[in-house]
Amino acid sequence: MSTLDATRAELALVVLYLNKAEARDKICRAIQYGSKFLSDGQPGTAQNVDKSTSLARKVFRLFKFVNDLHGLISPVPQGTPLPLILLGKSKNALLSTFLFLDQIVWLGRTGIYKNKERAELLGRISLFCWMGSSVCTTLVEVGELGRLSASMKKLEKELKNSDKHKNEQYCAKLKKSNERSLALVKAAMDIVVAFGLLQLAPKKVTPRVTGAFGFVSSLISCYQLLPAPAKSKVT
Repeated sequence: MSTLDATRAELALVVLYLNKAEARDKICRAIQYGSKFLSDGQPGTAQNVDKSTSLARKVFRLFKFVNDLHGLISPVPQGTPLPLILLGKSKNALLSTFLFLDQIVWLGRTGIYKNKERAELLGRISLFCWMGSSVCTTLVEVGELGRLSASMKKLEKELKNSDKHKNEQYCAKLKKSNERSLALVKAAMDIVVAFGLLQLAPKKVTPRVTGAFGFVSSLISCYQLLPAPAKSKVT
């Protein structure tokens, strides 16, 4: 493959990535929380970028609540324990509620919805819903990691006389475990971000701490949305 072909292939992946509304939203999220970290809640350019980007992101999320509403009524994989099912459905319900209420917040901030006090109250409720969904996600990931760990240990015993890293099933489980571990870290960080936005512990979770956790969480989201590289064909 020539250098030009390699460049075209890489640009094609970038175009594919940026064509996702979710990816653009997470990039804007990184800008938003990076600005929050820099401003530390003080007036200035960084805080203006934080506020304007926050408002712009709400447009990306219009009608996005339908996704989690669909997940709420969708069947779950067979063999999933009841506690994990309930936690997963609770996460869908809370996240769908957050995204729905967030639209009203957007209407309030743009001046379309005139009742500012009601909009602020709904905005606070929506953040509690988001924090609750992050807690549910954290618990789900912990549970799923436990299930994966048990199945991997069982598989290791079966493969004790061979190289487990050459076994496709073991490698697939290991990859899934890494993905869930990353999702667990992100969900835990989002809980801290929600705490900061709700100002539940303003002395400990300052705007700078909120910005730092939100920025790292956004980078994890951007990484999770990266397209899988195309496998090179052997001729």
